[in-house]
Amino acid sequence: MLHHPYTQVKFLTSAARVSQLPADVGFEVAFAGRSNAGKSSALNCLTGKRQLARTSKTPGRTQLINLFSINDEKRLVDLPGYGYAKVPMATKLNWQQELALYLETRQCLRGLVLLMDSRHPLKEQDQLMIEWASDRELPLHILLTKADKLSRSQGMLTLKQVRDAMALHAYVSVQLFSSQSKLGLEELVKVMNGWYAPSEPRP
Repeated sequence: MLHHPYTQVKFLTSAARVSQLPADVGFEVAFAGRSNAGKSSALNCLTGKRQLARTSKTPGRTQLINLFSINDEKRLVDLPGYGYAKVPMATKLNWQQELALYLETRQCLRGLVLLMDSRHPLKEQDQLMIEWASDRELPLHILLTKADKLSRSQGMLTLKQVRDAMALHAYVSVQLFSSQSKLGLEELVKVMNGWYAPSEPRP
């Protein structure tokens, strides 16, 4: 059994805008991904709390920036999903603006976990997120989710393809992940522990 601090998280607040977030101090690690990439399931798997992030068959349920406290100085952030969410266009455009503002201006952000369905990785908006992180020299960890739906050989091939595509990005790491089987959970925890460690200055 893997013991880690993320099982202790508690809901802190939700914000529709970056201006409504708590003070920009401490450490935050954010989770982002296209609608239906498995972000809610991954957060529930990480924290061991089934209802931490609501899962839904309808993409786009996460319409707010949701923050969870790990302790007084460390927070976990669930960013709005992007892509094919069934919401009005004006709402969608507002999300994109707030998402960009958060990624570009939040100084306490230590790392970004980017989730992609392992069967459909590196879509156009995923590439945009990678570029945002790269421009900021922000560490980014790609979770190729729903890996249990691929054979082992398919999974390893997808992993290699995405790693090869990311070879020129200095701050990017990639892994396979399955919320169902908990494949890759330990690897994710290690990456996040490294980001949250205050003794390690950011590159």
